Amino acid sequence: MPVIEVVTRISAPLEVCFDLARDVDLHIQSTAGTHERAVAGVTTGLIGPGDEVTWEATHFGIRLRLTSRITVFDRPHRFRDSQVSGPFRRFDHDHIFTRESSVTVMRDVFDYESPLGWLGRLADFLFLERYLARFLQRRSQVIRTVAEAR
Repeated sequence: MPVIEVVTRISAPLEVCFDLARDVDLHIQSTAGTHERAVAGVTTGLIGPGDEVTWEATHFGIRLRLTSRITVFDRPHRFRDSQVSGPFRRFDHDHIFTRESSVTVMRDVFDYESPLGWLGRLADFLFLERYLARFLQRRSQVIRTVAEAR
């Protein structure tokens, strides 16, 4: 059960970074390479406590659907989205925001379990964990770029 952590330092206010991380439209923009789109639940604007979003995207040439719900919400410090249904056996994605001197530190902690038992663990080892880490890093850089441009 891998846990991926991505830390991004952003020269922007805490509240701005928090809101950009929960912006459905920016999420879509940051995942253009996978043709990700929100197809149900909150499909535009900001997600909040208890909200659900169903995402459709193409990964590894396969069209996937995943529904997540905001299960923890403490603006502007932390929120968690957890899989309700989708391709993972389970996942929790914590978005944590703190201030250090004049920068916001955004921590993404993605704790997941692949399906298919030992085959899923093998996929994690061979490629999936690295793929997901790069996916989260790209998304974090888009948030950083937009936040610092404001």
